Amino acid sequence: MGIMAEASAVDAYFETTLGVEDPVLTRARERARAGGLPDIAVSALQGGFLALLVRITGARRVLEVGTLGGYSGTVIARALPDEGALVTLELDPHHADVARAVFDDAGVSDRVEVVVGRAAETLPRLDGAFDLVFIDADKPSNATYVREALRLAHPGTVIVVDNVVRGGAVADPGDTSATAVGSREVTELVAAEPRLEATALQTVGAKGWDGFLLARVVA
Repeated sequence: MGIMAEASAVDAYFETTLGVEDPVLTRARERARAGGLPDIAVSALQGGFLALLVRITGARRVLEVGTLGGYSGTVIARALPDEGALVTLELDPHHADVARAVFDDAGVSDRVEVVVGRAAETLPRLDGAFDLVFIDADKPSNATYVREALRLAHPGTVIVVDNVVRGGAVADPGDTSATAVGSREVTELVAAEPRLEATALQTVGAKGWDGFLLARVVA
């Protein structure tokens, strides 16, 4: 068994043992699949991490850049307190429709606002402040999204940028693909930003070799 197959088996063990995905989330995946959406949503374990992050930070207002089929948005919305709110941005109107149906099924539509359009254009129209920002959209625009997240943040806001490792491409200067360059740009932006403290974690599992950047606004 290769390392990726082993990692996927470990993911499956933890998902089953910890019970991080329930029928609502399973239906969310099935609805996205039936709708023809790409199979790029966060894994069940990554969703569990997001839910805990919402609860650990005490977030009440969350911004998500990249709705896709609503899986991560459902996880986040369900973890919010009763008065909490999620604003989630999606480029594709069909994806947004699928996500709205998922939110309805999960019973969280009352706390979720889906904004359709290019995030680079819709973000400047938003008002802060958000307690948590989850960025999981087109990777070349990550630096733009972090700049906007900072504008919409307050001291203590947590910013998560997903998929920055790209199978190791982020550390390969010879890889000039738009996604690899985007990952390096956002990492360098965060490193140079005095208002942020940050780290990055690599992940390996059912989603392959990737990872995320985790930052906190300090001022």
